[in-house]
Amino acid sequence: MRLSRGDSSLRVGREREHVSSEYQAQDGGSADGVEDASVWDVVVVGAGPAGASAAYAAAAAGRSVLLLEKAELPRYKTCGGGIIGPSRDALPPGFELPLRDRVHAVTFSLNGRLTRTRRSRHMLFGLINRPEFDAQLVDAAVAAGAELRTGAAVSRVEQHGTSVPDRRTVAVVLNNGETVLARAVVGADGSASRIGAHVGVKMDQVDLGLEAEIPVPPEVAEDWAGRVLIDWGPLPGSYGWVFPKGETLTVGVISARGDGGATKRYLEDFIGRLGLAGFEPSISSGHLTRCRADDSPLSRGRVLVCGDAAGLLEPWTREGISFALRSGRLAGEWAVRISESHDAVDARRQALNYAFAVKAGLGVEMGVGRRMLGIFEKRPGVLHAVLTTLPPAWNTFARITRGSTSLAEIVRTHPLARRALESFDRS
Repeated sequence: MRLSRGDSSLRVGREREHVSSEYQAQDGGSADGVEDASVWDVVVVGAGPAGASAAYAAAAAGRSVLLLEKAELPRYKTCGGGIIGPSRDALPPGFELPLRDRVHAVTFSLNGRLTRTRRSRHMLFGLINRPEFDAQLVDAAVAAGAELRTGAAVSRVEQHGTSVPDRRTVAVVLNNGETVLARAVVGADGSASRIGAHVGVKMDQVDLGLEAEIPVPPEVAEDWAGRVLIDWGPLPGSYGWVFPKGETLTVGVISARGDGGATKRYLEDFIGRLGLAGFEPSISSGHLTRCRADDSPLSRGRVLVCGDAAGLLEPWTREGISFALRSGRLAGEWAVRISESHDAVDARRQALNYAFAVKAGLGVEMGVGRRMLGIFEKRPGVLHAVLTTLPPAWNTFARITRGSTSLAEIVRTHPLARRALESFDRS
């Protein structure tokens, strides 16, 4: 395990030393190493976009924050790497995006047919590599005062029992047996989250994403510069993408979990018809994305979950970075309030406020996304025709990607859009 980029405790300038129970016991503390151990205000589990955002928010509020990550950074994540407007707007102040390309055009196709490209004079969204992006977010959290420990895998959290000295404290138990104490814990440890299991997160949509990072010659890369491809796929609710990042193309597909063979064939066919089958991928990977059920909890006691750990992502596109950044920031802000709570009643009140904030914003967007997915599963051709032939639909797509509006806002404020969606729902 290591601390990241210097001594964070000096950067914070705190007088007290934060130590885990293991080290306290070694220094002559109590027999079980718990009673005398110092307690972090907030411990965040997972250093992806959600966890780094939570750590930044809590550290920027002046609290002592420990960010735990089981891997060494930087590490690869299966992800298209599209940064849309809501993602950009949720970044820490002054954050410079490590963009690999700026997208001004989108080519749409319907399972390889009816191809049409739409262009914009303004940038639609940016493309990043996740290892660079995630590491830079962690740097921002550390600069704000958070302390990072990598190689720190969490086995469980405990809110009762001998490891917990009082009702204001949560014990985070690492795989090596070490225990870290906190006033509040944020779970941001991915879609197979241990913290999510502790909270009782329930999922009602699981999809399989497959992706290949394909290095290509300069002449091929030049053809893709500034343009992405979105292909509405042959499986219900499926689609594929090509995202250019310099001399590498990120090519992937996603569809409902259940027929991995069909999803793999879709990716192979997709790569073949793009003329990219002759290039050897540098990385081939897969990942399960999970969307939360409407009644799924977002907290338990002094423990909150955010990002993939909470099943927060857009159900239709499965876009997760903006949901991770936004929910992470909210989780960090409310974790600060929970850390200040002196009893279970107030901690519960703050946790409910966090859940309300998530549901009022991200939850509404997910609700509209579920309805859009239902339409797309049944009538992908209709959506393709609308996007590629009706200028208002394309303009709306562009505004959504830039972050000037959202699907939920459009449905809420435009009666025609609301009636059209209701009509599709009924049919």
